[in-house]
Amino acid sequence: MTDDYILVLGASVVDIFGFCDNEYTSFDSIPGIVKVSFGGVSRNIAENLARMEINTKFISVLGDDEMGLQMISHAKDIGYDVSDSLILENNRTPTYLAVLNENGEMVSGINDMTNINKLDVEYLKTKKEIIKNSLYAFVDADNPENLEYLLNEFKDTKFILDPISAVKTRNILPFIGKFHTIKPNKLEAEVISGMKIENEEDLLIAAERIHDLGVERMFITLDKNGVFYSDGKTKGLLKALNPTVKNVTGAGDSFVAGIGYGYVKNLEIGDIAKIATAMAFITISDKETIHPNLRLEKVLDKVKKINWEEKKYN
Repeated sequence: MTDDYILVLGASVVDIFGFCDNEYTSFDSIPGIVKVSFGGVSRNIAENLARMEINTKFISVLGDDEMGLQMISHAKDIGYDVSDSLILENNRTPTYLAVLNENGEMVSGINDMTNINKLDVEYLKTKKEIIKNSLYAFVDADNPENLEYLLNEFKDTKFILDPISAVKTRNILPFIGKFHTIKPNKLEAEVISGMKIENEEDLLIAAERIHDLGVERMFITLDKNGVFYSDGKTKGLLKALNPTVKNVTGAGDSFVAGIGYGYVKNLEIGDIAKIATAMAFITISDKETIHPNLRLEKVLDKVKKINWEEKKYN
């Protein structure tokens, strides 16, 4: 590794899920399994980048409780740097608790996420040098105020956006054109372009509209229909055939990390799409949000083994 690094900014979340073995009934204790894991879109991106041997710094907010300390230790083990994160004294790490019934449907949940808001503009101002000196900075659409500050203050920084949802995308439309790269799904791309996307012709028109806003590169994920990529000159539709699917959660996070890997290695945009897709394929083949055995060699091998279907446009 060199001293160059990718920066990821955003939430770290402790996910606690209770899975009922028997029929769920209210006001009762039900046999089942409780699973605790580390999550948050940005944290997942940071971990995936580190697993790809990319020098990664992660600015987040954590409590100094047991879960927060475990998350810091885990980051050190995996290899991404959280030393610039905000550690809240005598406070809780953001946590999400859900109870799922015997059919896997959520029947109740508790959202203990208010501390995420403490990763605000005032804190980001204390990290100006870290942000300014990053090769690329990855963000999501969770906090429009933070994004507006970052995009206006660090005009030379290449920001890469994971919009997260169509609803949150609408909140950042006024400055969407200031991002270097965006990775929307079809619904989010429709919001950004202001049009419905129902076929390949629509994709090409939507891409032009998004480029006209100022976005340099885009990767529009289309679920089973693959990914559309464009840098304004090179455009293509890439599809990987016959995936093994056990859990689609986390696929988008690993895909975004694949973009980061491709940028650091100066790959062509089509090859970046293949790396990112291979990472997503590996991720969805395991029940965990991040595949426990995801590593660079495994991804490069997956790229070679996948049956690719690709269409390029003039």
